[in-house]
Formats: sequence, structure tokens, C-alpha cells
Amino acid sequence: MGVLLVVIVVHRWVPDTRWLMVHLVTLGLVTNSIMVWSQHFSESLLKNRLPDDARGRQLARIRLLNAGIVVLIAGLLSTWYWLIVLAAALIGSALAWHGTALLGQLRTALPSRFAVTVKFYVVAAFLLPVGAVLGAVLASGMPESWHARALLAHEATNVLGFVGLTVAGTLLTLWPTILRTRMVETSTRITAVALPVMTGGIMTTVVGSLSGAVWVAVVGLAVYAGGLAAVVLVMVRTAARRRPVDYAGFSMAAGVAWWLATTVAIVWLVGARGFDTAVLRQLTAPFVAGFLAQVLLGAMTYLLPVTMGGGPATVRAARQAINRAAMFRVVVINLCVLLFSLPPDLLPPWVRAVVSLLGAAAFFAFVPLMVSAARISVAGRKAAVAQRARTDMPTPSPVPPTEVVPPSRHARGAVAGVLTVALGVVVGIALNPAAAGFDLRAQGAGLVPATGRTTTVQVSAEEGMRFEPASVEVPVGDELVVELTNNDPTNVHDLVLASGFSSGRVAPGQTVTVDAGVIGGPVEGWCSIVGHRTMGMGFDVVAVGADGTAVDAAPSAAQEVAGHTGMHAVGSEPAADPAVAVDLDAAPGDRFDTRSPALGPVDGAVEDGRRIHRVELDVEEITQEIAPGVQLQAWTYNGRYLGPTLHGQVGDLFEVTLVNGGSMGHSVDFHAGAIAPDGPMRTIAPGESLVYRFEATRSGIWLYHCSTAPMSTHLASGMFGAVVIDPPGLPAVDREYLLVQSETYLSPAEDTADGEANAVVAPEKVAQGVPSLTMFNGHATQYVHDPLTARTGERVRIWVLAAGPSKGVSFHVVGGQFDTVYKEGASLLSPSGTGQGGAQALDLAPSQGGFVELEFSEPGTYPFVNHSLAEAERGARGLIRVSP
Repeated sequence: MGVLLVVIVVHRWVPDTRWLMVHLVTLGLVTNSIMVWSQHFSESLLKNRLPDDARGRQLARIRLLNAGIVVLIAGLLSTWYWLIVLAAALIGSALAWHGTALLGQLRTALPSRFAVTVKFYVVAAFLLPVGAVLGAVLASGMPESWHARALLAHEATNVLGFVGLTVAGTLLTLWPTILRTRMVETSTRITAVALPVMTGGIMTTVVGSLSGAVWVAVVGLAVYAGGLAAVVLVMVRTAARRRPVDYAGFSMAAGVAWWLATTVAIVWLVGARGFDTAVLRQLTAPFVAGFLAQVLLGAMTYLLPVTMGGGPATVRAARQAINRAAMFRVVVINLCVLLFSLPPDLLPPWVRAVVSLLGAAAFFAFVPLMVSAARISVAGRKAAVAQRARTDMPTPSPVPPTEVVPPSRHARGAVAGVLTVALGVVVGIALNPAAAGFDLRAQGAGLVPATGRTTTVQVSAEEGMRFEPASVEVPVGDELVVELTNNDPTNVHDLVLASGFSSGRVAPGQTVTVDAGVIGGPVEGWCSIVGHRTMGMGFDVVAVGADGTAVDAAPSAAQEVAGHTGMHAVGSEPAADPAVAVDLDAAPGDRFDTRSPALGPVDGAVEDGRRIHRVELDVEEITQEIAPGVQLQAWTYNGRYLGPTLHGQVGDLFEVTLVNGGSMGHSVDFHAGAIAPDGPMRTIAPGESLVYRFEATRSGIWLYHCSTAPMSTHLASGMFGAVVIDPPGLPAVDREYLLVQSETYLSPAEDTADGEANAVVAPEKVAQGVPSLTMFNGHATQYVHDPLTARTGERVRIWVLAAGPSKGVSFHVVGGQFDTVYKEGASLLSPSGTGQGGAQALDLAPSQGGFVELEFSEPGTYPFVNHSLAEAERGARGLIRVSP
């Protein structure tokens, strides 16, 4: 819980936060708890307590589990897949070992009425290794269709299986104990039947998911839901004898209700929409927060005071401490889970943010209350020990009486909880009223009466960067509802309206509904994915009057404010260029690491007499410093503006795996390969991957870059790199450097994924042809403050590539002369040539490359520049420090 709280606080700076938080709950909180308490309950129910010397093995299993969790998180954050595989092996081994130990206890124990509970634990423990393998497969990268199927199988085995079966078995005895009442007579028989039914449902779901048979998966889920319904029926009949009176009972009941409701929802949604990752992600909140966390905290609320003991008075006092504000906390948690589970287009972003904070606060209130209860228990235990020492008599430990909480206190807590969440919703709306439909900006709804009618239109985002239709007519006063479908198989799109309404990002094949409010005038819309609007993804709402003619726009409140303050409307040209005020004499920021300009050696493994280079390019959309004070929301290969350099020789084979971890479509185009572009250079959707193979048949320095439209935007955002193929017989030199020039075109960032960026690429500025910054190796000042080095008399080779997207380079070293020039696969000048000719510059058009060689006869500091001096003054410069 401590690590989870830290991640929640710093989530903006942590990659894959959603995955991390979910697994901190499911593996960190829940799985640790299951390993401890299933062992405890097994010993109690079977009356087969392990000897003390067996505790070492139990602790070893817990340590193995937690080592696996740490390795798994490290594998995710580092993107080292072998760590993820190792983690799956460690976690699976720990639970298989745990299940084997419980099975051994079950076989050696005397017959027991409650042995069925231990059977639930054993089956559950053996399901988790299966889920761990499926988790490792998910992390390997696969097409979206396969990903959705594997994800459903993974969640069926881990959430419905491992956790669900454990909870179902525990409820047999724990639920009546929490309620302080007797078990229902038929509960043992019903629970015994539920085990094979639920297990069979899980296995059927896994088989159906992995085979792609939707109806088989739906049948499996429905069978599981039937077994779960039987368990819930036993709970309801038990509660009819005595209702819950504290947080433990309220939280357990709410958690099981979410469990059943979410299972029924997934049966219906998989049946209606098939294997869909978006559906499973939408159900994450009710499964994790509604079911798992509430059941866990409810159980702990009851078990901790009882297990810690300290005498009747102590247990009673600890219970009172850990159950404080019970109804208030339960109401807040469940209302927040309910709201957060709504589709994103139904809950404005700021409301979601406030609701999530409220829910997290209500959950984490358990921690200080637990600490308070633990202190009471410890003090009571110490007092009991002291008492026994004085009297030399054992202290009796009868079951403490239940604190009677007046119903009025629970009623007040429930009302306070509802009002707190309602206030949170109001605060979220107040922070951004437009997103909640309360802003009367561009649609001018406040100037016309509402008709009470609704106009619903179907709009699709299509390949070729367009909306179909690109405009719709809506009668003035009607409410507009847009049903947006993304028919582009490779790209994420959205629809943003100038009135403040947005669809959010829509994955390929997905359909969302946008309620655009009452229309009182024309409204402009567009796709806000960078570059898509420039490529033609515009959308117009035409307001028509009763006579069928278009209604002109009335100045909106937002437009009037913009006019008086100089602010720009959403989606219009920003006022300031974040690069204008850059101090190009300043040093890079403290957190920036200078990119080594040294060209690394030829790498790759030799197989069957040929060198093979296997490379993975992971697309990431993260913040990068590209000049002092300029933090760009960059699109990168392997996490850095300017991707990794590949270095090989003629005849080498390259096998490149592209993994799209971004939020939109991306691709890669290798100029070093001569192959048909249709397959390997295609745009792939988020979550997908492809393998790109080519042979290096010709030498030179070659560009690679994202070829997804608009290419200039993707390249200016950082998606490019170099492939150096050495000419045959290339002589060795003392130092060999690589400089890749690129330029970018910037606007101030308004809202970014991580909140750190202050700049984004502005596609409309590319056409204007005036870069904001021109850089070598992805940063404008790095080699001014961390120069290249050489010694007098050494031979220095400098490879240069003009990556663009639009500017070339005239590479010049001030004070130096080139005696060797190699450009675009041909040697233009060599020391062995006739005469004493030299060169002062290497001229390269965009995407061209080559190298120069020179020697320095005197020590000193030699600047290198793009001698198109306007580009040098935008950052295309650096230094070479020559020592004696």
C-alpha cells in the first residue's frame, strides 16, 4: 500500500502508471494477503497446524513472490522482456509451491466439514502460474486482436480464478463470522458445487479466448457467473439472519456485489462486442477497486484486531478504531467507483480526477486506522503479558461483545458520503465547465431557446485523414449527439469541438458518443492528434434556422475573452513560440544527458557466416529536452529524440521489431533497405508490432524515420535515426563521430500526457519553412558545452546526415579543412588523389549523408556549424576541443 500511494502521487512521471497501479493491488496487496491468510485459514479449518520449522518455507514462498513482483516492475520500466519472463517464472513458482503445500496439508488432515475451502485455495493457487504465463505473453507485443483475447484469458485466470476462487472459499466461514451469526445449513453443499462450476467456467473462458471462439468464452463466463451467483445467494441468506454492522461487513458485501455485477457485465459486453481490449480496460476500476480492494480491506478490518488479540477489551477497542466512519467510507468508495466506471465521454476529465482522488483518500484512510488499531492491540498484549507475569495465571480471552452502533450514525455517515461525492462532482465541473456541457461558448446556446429535440449524426474518421461527412446541418436549438466511429485501421483519432466538447481518443474500430450540447450557431471541429488537422481532418456543424438557411455565429464569451486578452481559441495558432526566448549560449538542463557523438563499432551476431543485427524499436511519446528550457512532447524510438544508430557492413542482415507503445499510429521507413514498402513500412495501431527485415546491399549513411502522415510532423517530433553501412575497405581512423542534423517547428504546449512539456510540434509551421530550432543529435547546445575531442595529428572522421524534415546542411569546421569527402555512396575527395585539393564544406540535401576526414595541426577549440548560417544561429553548431 505504501508503494501504491507513492505511485499515485508521482504517477505523472512514471511510465505505464495504469498497469503499475493495477498490479500493485492485484500482486502486491491481494496476492501477498492470499498467501498469508489462505495458509492461516487452512491450518485453522483443518485443525492441522504446521510445526514452527515449516514457517521458513512459508516465508521463502512469500519472499519469492515479492522478488518476482520487484523483477516484474523492473522489467516493465526498463522494457527488458527477459526480466518480465523471469518475473512470471518467479511468481508462478511461488504460487505453485504454495498450492502444493496446501494440497499436502489437505491430504494429511483428518476429514473436515470445511475442507472444501482449502480445495478452493489449492485450485486458485494452481491457476495463477497459468495467468503469469499469459501475462508474459501479453508483454511480448502482439496484434490488437490477439492482445484482447490473451488479456481476457489472463484476467479470467488471475482475477476470476486465483482471486475469485480464494474469496469464494473464504466466504463460507468468514462471512458468518463477520456477521456474528451461524452458517446457513446448506452453505457447505452449495459452496462445494460452486467450486467445479466456477473452475469449469474459467477454463472454458480461457479456451474460448485463446481459440478466438467468442461464444465459447461467453458460455464460460456465464457458467462462472452462475457459480458465483450461488455463493452470493448463501451470503444473502446468511445476512438475512444478521445484517452487517461495521466496515468489515459493509465493505465485504459491496465488494462481492461489484464482483457479481462486473462478471455479468463482462458476459454481456463480450457477447455484444467480442474480444475488445477497451471493454476489459473499462471494467478495470470495478474489478480492482470495487471488488478486490474492498473485499481485501473488509477482511483485514475484521481479521487484524482478532488475530493480534490482547484480550476482550483490547480487541473491542481495536475494532472501534479500525471501523471509524464505516458507512461514510463505504459510500464514498462505492460512489466514486461507480462514477469512475462510467465511459470517459460521460464523465468530464476534471470530475474523473476529483472523484479518483476522493476514492483513493477513502481507501487509504484504512492505513492510519489500521496503525491506530495495531497500537491499541500491541499495548493490550503488553498489558496482558505484564498481568500474567504478576499473577502467573493465563488471561482468559472470550470473544468480545459487538459494539452496538446506532442506525442513525450509519445514516448520517451515508448522507455525509453522498454529499462529499456530490461536492467533488461540483468541484470537477467548476474546474472545467465546458467539458461538462455547462459552457455556452461557440454554440451560442444561451442566445436561443432549446427546442427539446435531439439531432443524432453518424460521423466516421476515415483513412486519408478526413471525417465522413465533413459537415452536418443541425436546427438551431437542437441538442447535437455525434456517434463517432474510427474506420481508420491504423490510426487513433478524436473529434474536438470549439465549444469545448471532445470524444477523447478513439482506437481503430471503436465507436464513441459525443453529446455536443444545444446548438445556437456554427461550430468548428477537428482531430486534435498532432498533424491530423493540417492534413485535412476538419469538421463543421452548420446551424440552420427554421427557413433552412445557415445561421451566422454570435460572438461567444470565450471569443470575447480571447479578444480582450490576446489569448487564442482552442486549436488556433498559439501566440508565442517557445523557442524564441531560448538562450542558445546556455547549458543543457541538469537532467539532460549529452548524447555521445562517437560512432560505435559494428555490432550484431554472426550466424551461418552472415552478420545479423536484431533491433527492437519501441515507440514512446514522452517529454524530451531539445534546448535549454525547451521540453518537447516528443515521439521517439526507444525513448529518445533521434533513435538509436545502427552500424553494419555491406551484406549484413537487419531484423527490426517495431513496437507501437504510443497513443496513435506510427511506422518506420529504412532507406538502407531496398524492399517493397507495403508491408514493413505500414502504419501500425497502438499496441501492435511488426518485423522489418532487409539486407544492406550498398554502403553509405542512410536515414530511417516514421513514414506515417504527416511525415514532417513525426520526424520533427523525434522519430528518425541513422544507419551507417561502412564502405568496403574503409580504413581505420583515430576518432569517428556521427552528427545527425534535424530541425523542428514548435508551439507552446497546452495539455500533455505527462504535464512536463512546454512545447509541441506545430505542423502548420513546417509549411512556413522557418524552424524554431536546428540541432545536431537532438539538442541545440549540447556540443557547445560538452565538445567533441581530438588530439593534434589524429585522423578524425565525421559522418553527417541531414535528417530534415525539410532543411539540408552545409557542414563546415571553422579552422579545419577536409582532405577526404564521401557523399551519397561515392568518394569525392581522398588524400591519395592527384593535386592538393581540399574541401571546406559537405553539402547535403534533406535525407542525404556522407562523411569528411581531417587532421588538426594545432591545439585549440574548433567550432563546427551548418554554414547555412541562419540554421547555425538556431542551434546547428558545436565545438571540437583539440589537445596537444
